[in-house]
Amino acid sequence: MAPLDKVETRKDTIQVAIDSGATHAGQIMGIVAGAVRDVTRELGDWATDVLEMRDASKRAEADEGPPMSDAPGEDLRHR
Repeated sequence: MAPLDKVETRKDTIQVAIDSGATHAGQIMGIVAGAVRDVTRELGDWATDVLEMRDASKRAEADEGPPMSDAPGEDLRHR
């Protein structure tokens, strides 16, 4: 094999390796970006659930009204 052929073969091999690496890196970045998007969405959904539970709790407390007895430790609401 002539020296020029060896140089050309090495150049082609390096070019293919770099192209392959860039393709795989792009795929990996897509996976990571998708995972970040999914985690962010799940955290947002969880925060929404927590806020809805807090609001429901406040509404339930408002619906119950004050206790029917002033005696300490006695709550007649659940009789």
